[in-house]
Amino acid sequence: MARVTSKLQVTIPKVIADRYRIEPGAEIEWLPAGDAIRVVPHPDRQPETDRARRLDLFDRATERQGLRQAGKLGEAATDERGWRRDDLYARGSSR
Repeated sequence: MARVTSKLQVTIPKVIADRYRIEPGAEIEWLPAGDAIRVVPHPDRQPETDRARRLDLFDRATERQGLRQAGKLGEAATDERGWRRDDLYARGSSR
């Protein structure tokens, strides 16, 4: 737990600072959230690798969706997960 100093300053625990890449001099936002306060790192401080990773994941998902729509990802995707959609319908019915 952090303690507020007489100058209304708060020390961010090292584990939290490391996890969210908060460094000395970084800007953070204090946002009211009902009975709580949210502390959010400034968006400009987000590392580029996270943005690049998210874009890569988005591109890969878009490619998979395109293959699905073209009918080229049919049986291969079904085999990977070990079940088919029809199996789910058969399991829930009382036949």
